[in-house]
Amino acid sequence: MVIWFTGQPGSGKTTLAKEMIRKFSNDKVIHIDGDDLRDVLDNKDYSERGRRKNIQFAIDMAKVMESKGYIVVVSLVSPYRDLRIGEVFWLNSTRPTDKEKYWVDNYEPPMKDFTYINTDNSIEECIDEILDVYWQVSTLA
Repeated sequence: MVIWFTGQPGSGKTTLAKEMIRKFSNDKVIHIDGDDLRDVLDNKDYSERGRRKNIQFAIDMAKVMESKGYIVVVSLVSPYRDLRIGEVFWLNSTRPTDKEKYWVDNYEPPMKDFTYINTDNSIEECIDEILDVYWQVSTLA
C-alpha cells in the first residue's frame, strides 16, 4: 500500500508521516520524503519541471517498494493531480509557516479519491483520522 501526503510546504506532511510510521509495528514500512529526495537527487530545482522530476522518481520508488511488500509513506508537496498515487491525504493548515518561499502558486488540490486533513488540529487528532482511513482501506485490500 502507498500512503501519499500532499499539501503546501509547512502543512505538516513530514511530521504526520513520521508519526504515522511510528505507530506501525510492522518493520516493512518505508518513508519517501521530498527533502530527502532533493538531497539524494541533488535537485534543488523548484520549477514545475524540477518538481515533476522529483515526484516521478518518488512514484517509481514507491511502486517498486510496494511490490516488495512494503507499506510506503510518501510526504511530498506533489502539487500536480496527475502525479499522486495510492491513498491520498491532503493536508492543509491556516497556521503561518516559514516555508512560504517554497509555496507553489499552481498547486492543484485533490478533487476526488482523497481524505482532507486539517493540520490545525493536534497531531494526535490528525493521526487518528489518518489511521481510521488506513485501517478501512487495508481491510478491503
